[in-house]
Amino acid sequence: MATTERARVDEGNRAQERTWDGDEGDYWARHADRFDRSVAGYHDGFLAAAGVRPGDRVLDVGCGAGRTTLDAARAAGEGGAVGVDLSSRLLEVARRRARAEGVTGARFVRADAQVHPFAPEAHDLVVSRTGAMFFADPVAAFAGLARTTRPGGRLVLLVWRAAAENAWITQVAGALSGVAAPPTAGTAPGPFSLADPRHVEAVLTAAGWSGVALEPRDAPLWFGEDAEDALRFLLGLFGWQLDGRPAADREAAVDRLRASLVRHEGPRGVRYASAAWLCTARRGPGR
Repeated sequence: MATTERARVDEGNRAQERTWDGDEGDYWARHADRFDRSVAGYHDGFLAAAGVRPGDRVLDVGCGAGRTTLDAARAAGEGGAVGVDLSSRLLEVARRRARAEGVTGARFVRADAQVHPFAPEAHDLVVSRTGAMFFADPVAAFAGLARTTRPGGRLVLLVWRAAAENAWITQVAGALSGVAAPPTAGTAPGPFSLADPRHVEAVLTAAGWSGVALEPRDAPLWFGEDAEDALRFLLGLFGWQLDGRPAADREAAVDRLRASLVRHEGPRGVRYASAAWLCTARRGPGR
């Protein structure tokens, strides 16, 4: 495990810190290329919507292993890009990628973006590809991000739509639990906390952003070359849900998951439907 870098973390985000700077973050780091491939159907469109221009100063929130940060840094040239995340291990992967790819305009900082003391008006563009749904106090977090953005600067987010629209979670979770109903989410920190457009608009407006717009985007998520490859990957990610259950229950859950993966196997591997919002906004004056 990577050495944890010191960072100020809001008490409400301690659980997220334990997750992302712990075993789950380590698993994501070990499989960084696979996770990037899983959301590749969104990546190019997200970058196009971000519209990074030469000279832009870009902040990437929840940057993970840094793929978006690195691509933004290339486009920004002398402006550069800063990626922030709570996972020391993922940031280690991001820095290694930057060195390997010769990207000198990218910098990575371990930070809780909700409370990190970003410099005022230091960025032209804030982006986050499925990394901004985990704040205990999203209004405070996005207000801080507004303050570090110049007036008229932009916010571009990719966030998941409702769990019921995302087969990758409903069917995988259903297979492991044996319950067909989609997981409930609400607005608590988690992958689907920004699924409700009215909630997103209310949060961002209260935080000082204007012109909030959400556009639906859909793309398949890739989980493996074939069912057995995907099974190993998903059990590594979600297998903890089977801990403590009787052996027969665990075997039945694995069999259900394997059957679901087989049904989704095709020439391009194992893919499940997914649904996201592309959210854009601008930093209003006087924040």
